[in-house]
Amino acid sequence: MAYYQHPLDVTALPTWQALQEHRASLQSFSMREAFNMDAQRFEHLSLSSCGLFLDYSKNLITLETRDLLVSLAKECGLEQAIRAQFDGEPINASEARPALHTALRRPIGDKVLVDGVDVMPEVQRVLHQMTELVGRVHDGLWRGYSEKPITDVVNIGIGGSFLGPQLVSEALLPFAQRGVRCHYLANIDGSSFHELAAKLRAETTLFIVSSKSFSTLETLKNAQAARSWYLAQGGSEAELYRHFIAVSSNTRAAVAFGIHEENIFPMWDWVGGRYSLWSAIGLPIAMSIGMSNFKELLSGAYSMDEHFQSAPFEQNMPVLLALLGIWYGNFWGAQSQAILPYDHYLRNITKHLQQLDMESNGKSVLQDGRPVQCATGPVIWGGVGCNGQHAYHQLLHQGTQLIPADFIVPVVSYNPVADHHQWLYANCLSQSQALMLGKTREEAEAELHAQGLDEAEVQRLAPHKVIPGNRPSNTLVLERISPRRLGALVAMYEHKVFAQSAIWGINAFDQWGVELGKELGKSVYSRMVGDETSAAEDGSTQGLVEFFRGRHRG
Repeated sequence: MAYYQHPLDVTALPTWQALQEHRASLQSFSMREAFNMDAQRFEHLSLSSCGLFLDYSKNLITLETRDLLVSLAKECGLEQAIRAQFDGEPINASEARPALHTALRRPIGDKVLVDGVDVMPEVQRVLHQMTELVGRVHDGLWRGYSEKPITDVVNIGIGGSFLGPQLVSEALLPFAQRGVRCHYLANIDGSSFHELAAKLRAETTLFIVSSKSFSTLETLKNAQAARSWYLAQGGSEAELYRHFIAVSSNTRAAVAFGIHEENIFPMWDWVGGRYSLWSAIGLPIAMSIGMSNFKELLSGAYSMDEHFQSAPFEQNMPVLLALLGIWYGNFWGAQSQAILPYDHYLRNITKHLQQLDMESNGKSVLQDGRPVQCATGPVIWGGVGCNGQHAYHQLLHQGTQLIPADFIVPVVSYNPVADHHQWLYANCLSQSQALMLGKTREEAEAELHAQGLDEAEVQRLAPHKVIPGNRPSNTLVLERISPRRLGALVAMYEHKVFAQSAIWGINAFDQWGVELGKELGKSVYSRMVGDETSAAEDGSTQGLVEFFRGRHRG
């Protein structure tokens, strides 16, 4: 029996039942009291690995909770699932494929078989191809049609071909190489293209078209717009190959577009889009930070791969985060998870983790097609540091929902200004502390009395000042944002998501829900442009189509 086919639904397993009973016993659990009673709680519930430090002591758990959650992971076969993934078994059951993004960061000499063929030589060949290209651009040897060196690289892609590379290239901006600027074009909105094109010169711009099929609607439309812009700016068809390269499996379509075959980088079926930044999809990253730093990124991810495979679950960072997510989603009723980076360069990590988590675990059937019997992936949301404190943190502190939060913060800033970073770090810690401590009615009243208010006013205002507290969070600390540590951080979340999928018994590596809107979009577009032979739409959609057509006729 394959690892993912639980003999019973996870909710019917003995440990699940034990966790339900344990959850009931924690109804009055207080993190304040837990810290007061156990001076070693922080030491017991924190760990360091791969350049990351995780403090998970501010959670609604005891050591017994952790032991029960670890037992659940073992009972669900997580150890076998991890081995199956790294061994290249077809764990993406609905598409009968392996999920081998981990192979992209394995060192030379390793062997990984897919259908009996070692894929590692091809992985290393593409890395060498990337090294050659990036070197030529950075050394000024790759020239545009006017023989000027490339100064701007534009990545045209969407989804995993955009979010991961954008996150990493922005997070590692302090490592950017001089002379080459990196840009991203994803949305099909013409305003996005217009704003970007205004900053560029065609003669010194190189476009990377990232699309496995070379037919993804948004990417192809933007590539066609870029081509038309290039020609309108003085470029020629004959020289187009100097300004466009591709990452695609459809070599024929890319060549027909005008891209030379040697400048087409492959994509593999065993790498999902949201896990693809480690592949040639990461070319814009390498263009920005250089290949040596890109390989450091891979190395950091590989160190987390090794940790995920070898560390006992009680000391396994991705597994612990996965289990805490299951604890809150399935036993406390949490429906969302906040990601709160306290670093400007990490401002887009929430967007990447939204796709990584929600596209992977937004599923309602098990691997064998039966309906799930419990909640699966949460809504992922959040944003950068102190900005959120003046916006949505109010809901975290006094709202009615339980929302676990991950705080992410570096110890060292690349751009120190006076004591700004000390205040930034202090704000990160104080927010997690405030979520945990809250403010009691007695504390609120004492605070108001100290302000000299009379008793009636104290009693009127005190309920509004009470903050429930006892709200969970994790704090992830990095010494500084570096390629190696960032690689480990992103890989950690990849493994967290996979571990949850294995425990729930769902497939983290397909995304059929994404396809329906794409299919319907073709029909809706046909109706919008006047094709009355296309299938009739529902009343609402047809009404909105007519509204659009009426305004454009006018």
